[in-house]
Amino acid sequence: MSTVTVSPTRMELTRLKNKLRTARRGHHSLKDKRDELMKQFLEIVQDARSLRASVEDDLQKVHESFAVASALMSSEALKQALMYPKQSVELNMKTKNIMSVRVPDYEFETTSKSDTDIFPYGFAATSGELDTAVDGLGRVFADMLRLAQIEKSAQLMAEEINKTRRRVNALEYVMIPDTEVAIKYISMKLDENERANTIRLMKVKDMVLEDKRRESAERK
Repeated sequence: MSTVTVSPTRMELTRLKNKLRTARRGHHSLKDKRDELMKQFLEIVQDARSLRASVEDDLQKVHESFAVASALMSSEALKQALMYPKQSVELNMKTKNIMSVRVPDYEFETTSKSDTDIFPYGFAATSGELDTAVDGLGRVFADMLRLAQIEKSAQLMAEEINKTRRRVNALEYVMIPDTEVAIKYISMKLDENERANTIRLMKVKDMVLEDKRRESAERK
């Protein structure tokens, strides 16, 4: 039985019926939103897993190349070669809307005209493995940025899914059942009052008829 205290009046009954209709429409809309969010979320998670595996594989290759370069070159020569980066990156962040969730949209621009113009040293005094490592790191950068965007989007969508699920559950298991119980209670009370009024009117009618019969008998 609901613990909600209501006044058993027709005005309150009308208000609760309107509230129930609104709650049911909201429940239906939120369920649709939750289901679509879940669909979008699963697609993003699948993309994130695939991209992360690719990024980790590329970074592993970069690490191996750096390890070989470190073995072939002195630490001082390696440090000198990488001391002054030739290319810098400007990162911009916008947002886009996915099912009312504002997710990041990263964009970056490099200072050089060519993405391959990233070597801050001459090739004569360096190892070819260092070239491979720097080139691989430059190529994987865009994927790393996209991975950060996708994983952040997945996190934000997961939070929105949890909030939407809580709202759906609150409507489905609390608000709608409580409102239905309150409507049933008021309807029952109004029916009881109507039956009581009908019985009262019948008794009054019987009393009036009895008085008329008595008056008619006295006149005779």
